[in-house]
Amino acid sequence: MVENEFGMMMKQLREQQGLTINQLAEAAGISNSQISRMENGVRGIPKATTIRKLADALDASYGELMSAAGYLEEADGMNAAEQSPAWATYKDKRDFKKMLEEDGELMFDGIPLDQEDKQRIKDVLTGLFWEAKQMNKRKKNHNGTPDGK
Repeated sequence: MVENEFGMMMKQLREQQGLTINQLAEAAGISNSQISRMENGVRGIPKATTIRKLADALDASYGELMSAAGYLEEADGMNAAEQSPAWATYKDKRDFKKMLEEDGELMFDGIPLDQEDKQRIKDVLTGLFWEAKQMNKRKKNHNGTPDGK
């Protein structure tokens, strides 16, 4: 079960950093009960934005946490479009690849971003893209139509 694997990885990272649940909660801006539930596999997989907060607080790889959470498959030399959830269709992967290839100059406040910042933005976009796709699929499967009508 992905929830248990993610929780065990998160707990291991927290303990390697020498942090208590309360310290991690404060550093990540997440409640200590939420962290405890994640570590024990009681709570489902967190959203990409929560995983980003945890990665930053744990000084851990966002990509590895996203993989452990089941958002991405292991990357063994694959390109970003191939790093997709198991449920993603060919069309989903094509849409994702197209989104990443729209490669204009990324700037913040008129200043071009360096490669590290660009990668962080891509990581966040990756998580948000697959999260939105999954939510859209749930709505479609639950109601029979994409918009729920």
